[in-house]
Amino acid sequence: MKKRLEKNKYSRNSRKALPAEKKEQKQNNSSSGFYYSFLTIVLLLCLIQITISAVLNISKIISYNAKIIQIRNTRDAALALNEQLKDNIKNFSNATGLEAIARNNLKMSSEDEVLVIINSAQEPEEEKNEKNKFIGLIKHD
Repeated sequence: MKKRLEKNKYSRNSRKALPAEKKEQKQNNSSSGFYYSFLTIVLLLCLIQITISAVLNISKIISYNAKIIQIRNTRDAALALNEQLKDNIKNFSNATGLEAIARNNLKMSSEDEVLVIINSAQEPEEEKNEKNKFIGLIKHD
């Protein structure tokens, strides 16, 4: 019987302790709920930050690749121009190249040649305006 009484004592004590334990469990549940909510919010903010950073980095990669392509095209055009200028230097460094420049650009001819200049039927508008301005100035004076 003593054992039964002892069991009843513990069971009574445990029944009395139940409301106190419930309060502690509620406090633990509420504090752990707040903790998990806080961690969830922090993780969501980190996920948003990672997503924004990834999008910005991808857009930067695309723009940098476009700039690289543009710079390569500019470099290729500059190399082609350099080759053309080197060829021009080689061509104009000899006597026949100089004669070609004198004949075409300076309207000169050698001693045995006769220079014939054929004017085109229509002159560009800019040349007509310049000639008319020059003639107007001469007549005005």
